[in-house]
Amino acid sequence: MEKSLKSIATNYGLYLGVALVLITILAYAIDLSLFVNTWFGISIYVIIIIFGIYAVAKVKQAFNSFATFKDAFSAYFITILVGLLISATVTFILFNFIDTDAALVLKEKSVEKIIQVYEKMNLAPDKIAEIVDKVESENLYSIKNSLVGLTTSYLLPLSIIGLIVAAAMKKSDPNAE
Repeated sequence: MEKSLKSIATNYGLYLGVALVLITILAYAIDLSLFVNTWFGISIYVIIIIFGIYAVAKVKQAFNSFATFKDAFSAYFITILVGLLISATVTFILFNFIDTDAALVLKEKSVEKIIQVYEKMNLAPDKIAEIVDKVESENLYSIKNSLVGLTTSYLLPLSIIGLIVAAAMKKSDPNAE
């Protein structure tokens, strides 16, 4: 029986979710500073993109090497959405229920990183102080902040990449009308 696009994409989304959870747990166990490390963040993006591309390739393979733009993008998007939702849920539970002290440490590290980045950008000290005050007054791992971060930091930029991937990997069936 041939697998459906949603089935394939959901399976690879589950694999991605497991991989992201393992990375999160390892980073948590090894060094919390990894969560604010630029290269660590970039590597997470690369892993997510690879899983998305692989899901599109598997959908094409299941459909005799053909996938419309819609099918390719859907496979990519479903994969990253499922994976990111699993990862975000585990991260939320980890920093809100299991180890709230780690969330406070990460907030301090985030503030340090924010100051460092904005000072390099020559942002006015009062603007930096305003941003720092806002970060310090919030729970970085609240449901609201988790959803906003998931959407703006991951889903939107990764969706743009997904459009490019879908355009590059689409292949129409010449026998289909």
